[in-house]
Amino acid sequence: MADIKFEIAEELGRLSPENARGWRKEINLVSWNGAAPKYDIRDWAPGHERMGKGVTLTYDELMVLKAILNEIE
Repeated sequence: MADIKFEIAEELGRLSPENARGWRKEINLVSWNGAAPKYDIRDWAPGHERMGKGVTLTYDELMVLKAILNEIE
């Protein structure tokens, strides 16, 4: 499997407390393989050296998600 290069441009927030292994779900601005940073929600290991599966969103997609979440009571 090819190496995936990433850079966390900005840590935006934690969505969950640390689990037993020290991982936690976060939302960050992440640049993948040198591309422009996108909003990214996924589990991260301590120190951000490893990551789990997640979802990456453009700004427009994030705004649609925000509108949907604002409708939830």
